[in-house]
Amino acid sequence: MPDSGRTPPRSIPPGSGRRGGRDLPKGRQVDPVAREEIVKLLGDRPRRRDLLIEHLHLLQDHFGCLHARHLAALAEAMKLSLVEVYEVASFYAHFDIVLDGESPPPTLTVRVCDSLTCELFGAQKLLAELPAQLPGVRVVRAPCMGGCHNAPVTAIGHALHEHATVDSVVKAAKAKEIHPHLPAYPDFAAYRKAGGYALLEACLSGQKTLEDILKALEDSNLRGLGGAGFPTGRKWRLVRAEKAPRLMAVNADEGEPGTFKDRHYLEVDPHRFLEGMLIGAWAVEAPDTYIYLRDEYPQCHEILLREIAAIEKAGLSKHTRIHLRRGAGAYICGEESAMLESIEGKRGLPRNKPPYPAQVGLFGRPTLCNNVETLWWIRDIVEKGPAWFGSQGRRGRKGPRSFSVSGRVKNPGVKLAPAGITVKELIDEYCGGMADGHTFKGYLPGGASGGILPASMADLPLDFGTLEPHGALIGSAAVVVLSDKDDMKAVALNLLRFFADESCGQCTPCRVGTEKAVMLMSRPKWDGPLIEELTRVMMDASICGLGQAAMNPVKLVLKHFPEEVS
Repeated sequence: MPDSGRTPPRSIPPGSGRRGGRDLPKGRQVDPVAREEIVKLLGDRPRRRDLLIEHLHLLQDHFGCLHARHLAALAEAMKLSLVEVYEVASFYAHFDIVLDGESPPPTLTVRVCDSLTCELFGAQKLLAELPAQLPGVRVVRAPCMGGCHNAPVTAIGHALHEHATVDSVVKAAKAKEIHPHLPAYPDFAAYRKAGGYALLEACLSGQKTLEDILKALEDSNLRGLGGAGFPTGRKWRLVRAEKAPRLMAVNADEGEPGTFKDRHYLEVDPHRFLEGMLIGAWAVEAPDTYIYLRDEYPQCHEILLREIAAIEKAGLSKHTRIHLRRGAGAYICGEESAMLESIEGKRGLPRNKPPYPAQVGLFGRPTLCNNVETLWWIRDIVEKGPAWFGSQGRRGRKGPRSFSVSGRVKNPGVKLAPAGITVKELIDEYCGGMADGHTFKGYLPGGASGGILPASMADLPLDFGTLEPHGALIGSAAVVVLSDKDDMKAVALNLLRFFADESCGQCTPCRVGTEKAVMLMSRPKWDGPLIEELTRVMMDASICGLGQAAMNPVKLVLKHFPEEVS
């Protein structure tokens, strides 16, 4: 028979995985050495899905990155598909994935914050000059690290280095100052000696009833201080009314540029927060309580590890198991439903609402979600009385507010001031006035998403509900003060670049809209009507607050500073 020129069919060898032979595993095969390394590293830690991000941190901290071979071995150990592990690892900015054939990152990374306040105080100089001064060190830009009052801020390894200069960062990096510095704070023994946990014990023993606590919170008008402002007593009552088992989740992922008040309270009096948290868990009968802490606060992580262990040893948390979870560099996880997804070991994608977390939250259970500062006030409100709390406002507003103040003022920092105070009073009475050589021009009343207001509106009361008629929000009370030395067009562009970077990508209006906004705002002259049309689409169609509020600073710059963008 003549040769047809075609390749004759091959016989099917045994074990080929095709018909007639045995099956072979599909996909990436697990490297035996990597398998042994993962088994050894995990030890006797549980392999539950909700611990995936914790295990990824373990790998990143140990190996300096996430090698593809280790991701495959981790997937096998946790009985997950490789794509499930990879999609989570690739979602978070603090994980470095190294594929086959790629070189791992340098052993040391310096992250330079280029969010608004750090940008005002020299972040670009650091980014431009540090690479040449630190050969063999990776220097990368990073979003807000919660050190706006000490701007500019860098992270060397996993340790914050604040008031950074080129020389100070080079010196610290060469000295391998990569471990977090713990501030002085009252530990468990000191807090206990000063009367701490007496209120919790009164709740656990029945001396204080649930109704006593809920009424105090409702009468005080304490609202959620993470930004949403939902009445705290009402939320506790709603969650308690849901069917058990119920859970509790603490939002300590304050990533809003300009915000650092939760960090402040964790550093200066962590047990006041922890006692409030344990009272909350008692109130809703939560057998498990989760603290979701942003990864940019390693010093707070170490404090909480130590002090939670002391609480457990003293037997004060028998009614609830405390789980401390690390974020991994995702601003979106400050949105409560995205936080819950992350605690479950998933990408931090916001959920559609309703149902709300109080009804269907963590692991599908009714969940009480509060932020750090809200819980920090619980003890004082109950012990001193709701009237004490409500008496501290101005202009008919009630309660104290913790303002994170940064920018062009003499004395930035966390300022405990009356609700309803104006930004002019805040600057003059609490911050020592404007910085030398600077004239007040405008301000962000509530962080990046709160909008930008001009100095001519410096007499507006700062509180929930007072700024919305003017297109702004108090949010987390992060006040960034701007001066005549600042370009409002550049300020707004900085904020939109942040939102474009931090969009989770789940919905098109936010994912595409923020990128389009940056493109339009980068032009010499802004197209106002087109930007306003884009703003309406993003506000109306985005799933969560990121896309809905991202254009607030842009629309207010167009309104109040038109001469700077035309």
